[in-house]
Amino acid sequence: MIVLDPPRMGILPKALTKIIAFGVKEIVYVSCNPKTLADNLVQFKAAGYEAVKAIAVDQFPMTPHVECVVRIQKKK
Repeated sequence: MIVLDPPRMGILPKALTKIIAFGVKEIVYVSCNPKTLADNLVQFKAAGYEAVKAIAVDQFPMTPHVECVVRIQKKK
């Protein structure tokens, strides 16, 4: 399993390629930017992964910011 918590700009393409190359069965992705999360999920899907669960976590009450936590699994 890999746990990812990238900066607001998401995972850079070179790093994402290396992460996918590990071929782990499960990834937990914590994101503070839904746009870059969505972009990275498209790349994970193209590599044979699927998002199986997603939740929003309000770690910063009284602000517009929310963390998204997504469980990603390798398709069988």
